[in-house]
Amino acid sequence: MKDLTNTIPGYRVYEYLLVLNPHEELRNKIMAVKKEFYEKYQAETARWGKPHITLVNFVQYEMMEDRIVNHLKTIAMGFQPVKIELKDYGSFPSHTIYINITSKVPVQRLVKQIRTETQRLMKLNDDNKPHFIIEPHLTIARKLLPWQYEKGWLEYSHRHFTGRFIADAMLLLKRPVGELKYEIAKRFEFENLPVNTKQGELFM
Repeated sequence: MKDLTNTIPGYRVYEYLLVLNPHEELRNKIMAVKKEFYEKYQAETARWGKPHITLVNFVQYEMMEDRIVNHLKTIAMGFQPVKIELKDYGSFPSHTIYINITSKVPVQRLVKQIRTETQRLMKLNDDNKPHFIIEPHLTIARKLLPWQYEKGWLEYSHRHFTGRFIADAMLLLKRPVGELKYEIAKRFEFENLPVNTKQGELFM
């Protein structure tokens, strides 16, 4: 995260994450993988953080939250539930190991729509722009040291994982800047409604 010194005094700035959440059984299966990775490679980031697929992360004044929520609600109303397929492992060289998502296209379509319709609202200032995740993945461990990454990837590049879930909603998580724990700000159900229905609801 970038410099936050040029923000407006007296207004609270939060970090936000918009995510897709696996169901509990799959979450537990992934947590077991993360725990094992932590125990083998002492990677703290594997131990923390619940399994999720990030769509966008951003920092913004809390006073902007309602406007962002309204936009996200409208997007979700018109979006249909997505089948997410997870298979084996991938990596971003030198720092991150993740579970592959093989059903990327609908997730990418969702992220692009969110970017088109909310990018302006999510931008705090020129130093803090929203980060849209165009390459969806499910992180096992990130911010790895070189030895953790090299040893870990040597092992996990040969390991297998399969899982699937229906993403029928997206969650907006928030935390005060500098704190560890996110809380749920809002859940947006994917309702697959026709667009004109959504427009009508906006003006109710």
